[in-house]
Amino acid sequence: MGKRSDFERIPRDFYPTPREAVLPLIPHLPEWFTYLEPCAGDGALINALPGSAICPSDIDPRGEGIMQRDALELTERQLSACDFIITNPPWDRKVLHPMIEHFSAMRPTWLLFDADWMHTKQSAPYMPWLRKVVSVGRVKWIPGSKMTGKDNCAWHLFDQNAEGDTVFVGRAA
Repeated sequence: MGKRSDFERIPRDFYPTPREAVLPLIPHLPEWFTYLEPCAGDGALINALPGSAICPSDIDPRGEGIMQRDALELTERQLSACDFIITNPPWDRKVLHPMIEHFSAMRPTWLLFDADWMHTKQSAPYMPWLRKVVSVGRVKWIPGSKMTGKDNCAWHLFDQNAEGDTVFVGRAA
């Protein structure tokens, strides 16, 4: 599933978001908020987050109440009632990078993916939009598995409509 393993990837990177991966994000969200979850899969992230998910969707929905929609076709009008976009997107850079660009132009966008990304040359075009990084560490993506993933993860907040330095938040004890 990662760059340091030989496990075959699950099609469309369908790895439901464990609650433990969501907990570090919660203190960085307002007490009440609305959000759109455009890569909702089976709804695991929605079930772990406070706030109100509006029209959750996925290109290949796997849960009740999740509509089928290509995330890259989202429009400002569809986001009119949302404060944020929050999702665990596919980590494939051919999909992730267009999502960063598209989403963060419309709303502050929290994305969960590998923390190493920000230390690579490919991240350079997107770094001016990166406002906050919240460390998560290694995540157990496969329920019942004895092992965690081999990549450290982080929540990345992108916003093309805000200025300022990037804030880094380390792991809590």
